Amino acid sequence: MKNLSKSLLLGSLALSACTVGPDYAPPETALPPAFSGPVDSSTPEEPVDLAAWWKAYDDPQLSALIDLALADSPDIAIALSRVRQARLQEVAARTRGLPSLSAQAGVSHVELSKNAGLANLARAFSGDGTTGGGGVAPNGLALPGTGITTYSAGFDAGWELDLFGGARRGVEGAQARSEAMVWNARDAAVMLAGEVAQAYFALRFDAQQLAVIDAEIAAQQRIVAIAGHNADVGLSPRIDAINARSALNAAQARMAPIRADMVVRRHAIAILLGQQPSALDEQLQSFAAPLLAAPVVPPGLPSDLLRRRPDIRAAERNLAASSADIGVAVADLYPKFNLTGMAQLISTALTSLISGDSLQLTGSALGQFPVFDFGRSKAAIGQREAARDEAYLQYRKTVLGALRDVEDPLAQIDGERRRNGALAQAVADAAANARAMQARYATGFVAEDEVLRAQAMLLAAQEQLAASDAQLRQYSITLFKALGGGWEGMASVPDQTMQEQGASAQTGS
Repeated sequence: MKNLSKSLLLGSLALSACTVGPDYAPPETALPPAFSGPVDSSTPEEPVDLAAWWKAYDDPQLSALIDLALADSPDIAIALSRVRQARLQEVAARTRGLPSLSAQAGVSHVELSKNAGLANLARAFSGDGTTGGGGVAPNGLALPGTGITTYSAGFDAGWELDLFGGARRGVEGAQARSEAMVWNARDAAVMLAGEVAQAYFALRFDAQQLAVIDAEIAAQQRIVAIAGHNADVGLSPRIDAINARSALNAAQARMAPIRADMVVRRHAIAILLGQQPSALDEQLQSFAAPLLAAPVVPPGLPSDLLRRRPDIRAAERNLAASSADIGVAVADLYPKFNLTGMAQLISTALTSLISGDSLQLTGSALGQFPVFDFGRSKAAIGQREAARDEAYLQYRKTVLGALRDVEDPLAQIDGERRRNGALAQAVADAAANARAMQARYATGFVAEDEVLRAQAMLLAAQEQLAASDAQLRQYSITLFKALGGGWEGMASVPDQTMQEQGASAQTGS
């Protein structure tokens, strides 16, 4: 038995480098040398740090909200919990192919039947039928109608030799999936930061709209009063007063849905931060920092996406895990060898249990050789290969989607900047017209209602420009998300080594 065990151990060492299945190599991805979309050639005053891109908007309130979200959001907590689960699965995978040892202790008692067939045999071996203490005959046999108690203590050991690397491939797969979960958590941080920023700036645009509409309503109310007076004295038809009142009602009707949208936006931000819906109502009633123009976003090179985008990194790790799974399935085609051993102390008396005479040793070696399983193992390998092919296609799809995620906002930003320039010119023209009307009114050449209409036109132009500014901010946030920025600020996974996690899993702590 000892020679057989030594032979198997030597064989396992000789075959330890034999790992079946394909060796994984990261996929080679052909990427364009640069993005085809229009890129803003202007140089920002300060380079934008993608790790904390929200600071480029120079809004302390926004920065505080995102920092809090990355620290306390349920989405991040869920993602980190999945990381911990994956790491513990990795610990479990590492235990496959390693020996196992368990301790056991027990006591058993057998009460012999007086009428069993063994009774006569026991009497024959006992000689004259006399017994010693405890109902045991002088030759050591228990007599009918008596019992015997046996005490035991020892250790069981087992070891399935990983001769063909199935366990090692399992570790590779578990480790790759653990890394994929880390990148999934980082991707959740990227999405979360973008959602908080988009909701925040949508809320601020609503507040901006309310301020403009308030000014429009004040101007429309004055126009209604003048039109009504002119109609009363016969200077203008009554229809002018009706039209002015209709315009006032339309402006007032716009207020309620915007106020409701602001409430919804505040609720959305609070939920993203892991708080009650109304928890931020008071905090987000006013804003100290002025709204600045959207920052210039340097898109960098397409190759940067492969390193920075968490979803691409996660897809690549899932591909690596699928490749390792093939090796696990291939190993089932090869023989399996198990070594088991048992060392026990067995005695009928506790006083003699701890002694060399009570020692009992058992050892065995078992080899299992697959012969015929109706193609089950080969079908499992084919399924794993198909899963690997699917993971590769998913990786390609993720890379292509990432390129589009960048190209689309680049085009949208370029188009909106052109529109924004035209709207800015319209505001300048409307402001010049309003100043001219005010000057003519001061000299008596036009009536006050003409001045008010010019001011209303200016407010409408300013509202359109504010909407364009808001859209540029939304597009820029979309571009920051597409570039994969922001995950560096998320809460980190607890720093716990694999050995510590394994100990925790064994103790149940």
